[in-house]
Amino acid sequence: MEVLQTSALPLGYVAAPSEWILPSHPPTSLEVRLSRQVAGHDFRDVMARMPASVVVISARSEGGYRGLTASSLVSISVDPPMVLVGLEREAATRSAVAVTRAFNVSVLTRSQEFIADRFAGRAPAIDTAWRDVPHRLGVNGLPLIEGCAAWLECRLVEIHSAGDHDICVGEVTAATAGSGDPLILWDRAFWTLR
Repeated sequence: MEVLQTSALPLGYVAAPSEWILPSHPPTSLEVRLSRQVAGHDFRDVMARMPASVVVISARSEGGYRGLTASSLVSISVDPPMVLVGLEREAATRSAVAVTRAFNVSVLTRSQEFIADRFAGRAPAIDTAWRDVPHRLGVNGLPLIEGCAAWLECRLVEIHSAGDHDICVGEVTAATAGSGDPLILWDRAFWTLR
């Protein structure tokens, strides 16, 4: 599999000239159909068809370090460097990010599938995860998992409510490239680029 990225914009994106005005018209039958409620399982099935990088988000709470597996990390700005990540509202890691206003991102490699499972709660002993996972502390004092494809240290800028998740926007204070092929989530399974 070969991946070629030509820009940070989604495929097919074209900015509309500022003088364009969208016509005002009654909704078509297609628009009406699309506005109806989409079943959760249908939505999950469609979203599973979109490949995504697998990362571990780390933070600190009064009880120690927290971490969770995510596949919703998105770069949103270069100047200043910013990312966003969707965190489940009830997750302890989300609470820790909100309180301490900081989080780190470890971009997992293909050889770190077990770590992805561990921080997603699918591997045993989640309460001892940081003790069992090789890591170091970033400049901000939060864990960075060893052997990753890349690492980001972030200062929380904003949190926005989004359904059952919160969108956490972070300004990147440190970015380091590692090595290895990234771990990719696609169609509910892990893949790598080759």
